[in-house]
Formats: sequence, structure tokens, C-alpha cells
Amino acid sequence: MVFKEETYFQENFTKLSLADEIIKSRTYEDCVFDSSSFINTKFLNCRFINCKFTECTLSAVSPMDCRLTDVSFSNCKTIGIDWTKTQQFQETVFKNCQLNYSNFRLLKIPKIKMVDCEVKDADFAEADLSNGDFKNSDFENSRFFKTNLSGANFKGAKNYSIDPVNNTLKKTRFSYPEALSLLNGLDIIIE
Repeated sequence: MVFKEETYFQENFTKLSLADEIIKSRTYEDCVFDSSSFINTKFLNCRFINCKFTECTLSAVSPMDCRLTDVSFSNCKTIGIDWTKTQQFQETVFKNCQLNYSNFRLLKIPKIKMVDCEVKDADFAEADLSNGDFKNSDFENSRFFKTNLSGANFKGAKNYSIDPVNNTLKKTRFSYPEALSLLNGLDIIIE
């Protein structure tokens, strides 16, 4: 096992390669994970506080009962992750990441940032994404239903399908021409 200690503080982990591993009850604070790979890895009851993931691959990772506070992902592939399994998920930033096939359903994650990301086939149903920043991200085939998007920023975002009747859109920012897609759910004819 790579992580023999229970607590890690201000550690730098570079080029780790973990597949089908189980990491249990570990705490990482102010740690950096760089150019590492976590494939089908199970993190059970772990805590990540003020950590940075840069150019990492996290595919089919299971964050069961984990706490992520002030964690940033930059240039990462975080694909097929069910984030709903976390115990706490707040102040998280994704910059230039792939978040395809991710599940955020029912999560209360206001102020989340997904900037310049590819977020295809993700589920945001009944989530609270209020005041989130989603600039320049691609939401092809992602699901928004009863999602709170109040104050969210979708400037430059594309391929989203957001029904204004079934989602909360108060002071939500969109840019033209993609904003026209908001009319799709209104059963109107534009000529």
C-alpha cells in the first residue's frame, strides 16, 4: 500500500499509479497530487483538505464517505465518478477538466466551479449549483432537472439543455447564441 500513514500534511505526490486499490481512513491536508493515476480506486472515509490535483486521471473512483473541502482539480480527467457518495463536498474547483459521466444528483454544492471543462453525460438533477461558475464548459447530454442555478454563470458554456420551467434560474447568466436553447422547453414556435 502506498499510503501507510494515517495523516499527510503538505506532501507532494508525483506520478502515483493506483488501480483497483482501497484507501481507507486517510487524511490529506495541503497536499499536491501531480501527474498521478487512480483507476477504479476506492477511497473510504478519507479527508482531502485544501488539496490540489494537477494533470491526474481519476477514472471510476469511488469517494465513499469522503470529505472534500477546498479541493482543486486542474487539467484532470475525473470520469465516471459518483460524487454523491461523498460525505462532504464543498468549495471545489474544476479547471480545464473532463467530468464526463459524473453524478452530482441531489448534492448541495453552491459556488462550485467548473470552468473550461467537458461535462458530458453528467447528472445534476435536484442539485443546488447556485452561484456556481460554469464558464466555457461543454454540457452535452448532461441532465438538469429541478436544479437550482440561481446566480450561476454559464457565459460561453455550450450544449446545455436547461428547461427554465423545471429549474430555478434567478439572475443566472447566459451568453448568446446558446441562450436560445432555453426556449426549447417552452412549447413555442419561433419563425
